[in-house]
Amino acid sequence: MRKTLICAVSATALTLAACSKPDDTSGPASEAAADVAEAPASQAASSEPAPPAAAAERADSAGTTLPALDKLPASLPQLAYEYDYRWRMEADAIGSLQRRHASLCEQQGPAVCQIIGMTKTGAEEGAVEGQLQMAVATRQARAFGALLEDEALDSGAQQVSAEIASEELSKQIVDTEARVAARTELRDRLREVLRTRKGKVEELIEAERSVAAVNEEIDAAKSWLKEMEGRVAYSRVTVHYETGSAPARDFLAPVSGALGSLGAIFGYLVAFLILAGSVALPAGAAWWAVRRFSQPRAPMPPASETTSA
Repeated sequence: MRKTLICAVSATALTLAACSKPDDTSGPASEAAADVAEAPASQAASSEPAPPAAAAERADSAGTTLPALDKLPASLPQLAYEYDYRWRMEADAIGSLQRRHASLCEQQGPAVCQIIGMTKTGAEEGAVEGQLQMAVATRQARAFGALLEDEALDSGAQQVSAEIASEELSKQIVDTEARVAARTELRDRLREVLRTRKGKVEELIEAERSVAAVNEEIDAAKSWLKEMEGRVAYSRVTVHYETGSAPARDFLAPVSGALGSLGAIFGYLVAFLILAGSVALPAGAAWWAVRRFSQPRAPMPPASETTSA
């Protein structure tokens, strides 16, 4: 009986303690916990990035960076470049330098350099001329030209000329793109008409022909557009090779040149005399014949005077 009473008292005490816990949380301890919970929230709020304008003002006041500006829309010109190099060297060195330049192009890979054509004319003992044409990626064209120059200088060649030309293709590209877009829209409309229209066979055939003609124009415009884009992406690089040496700057150079041209001068003189004689002789003979027969003859003396005499 005593044990039962003790258990009842303990259960009552535990029940009262459980009911009083929610009230205890509203005391000083709960307020401290709330303060601790609000502290990280305030720190997180203070650590949020400042607006771009405020950040730009702080950076400008610090003097380290300039405020960021919006990117301006710009349309770069579409230029097709052409590089032309001319080298002079001995006749027997042209072939080797030409092959070295071709190998240098192949080493760059087809995405950077491609050989378009290579020619060589003339005998090794006389005048020799060569030409190498390549298509080089526009961004690497200048650097590739420097590599060509290094190879030529190592072979003892002398640079005669170096030219860079460009052609503006922006307007042509924009016009061609607009033409392709317009013709494509027209083709789609014609196809829609063919799909929904019910007419005579002749009308349907004429519409089909119109669609075929528009498709041909679109294909031609796309081909021309692709060619222009290729010219912009890849520059034409042409290397010329020739024999000869620079003119000598001494006293005997003009004299030797004049003596060497004497044979040609005499040849031209003889040819002129032959031409003049072939024209003058027939003309003189005709003039003499006309003058000879146009002169009046002397009158014959009378017969009586002849008898008396």
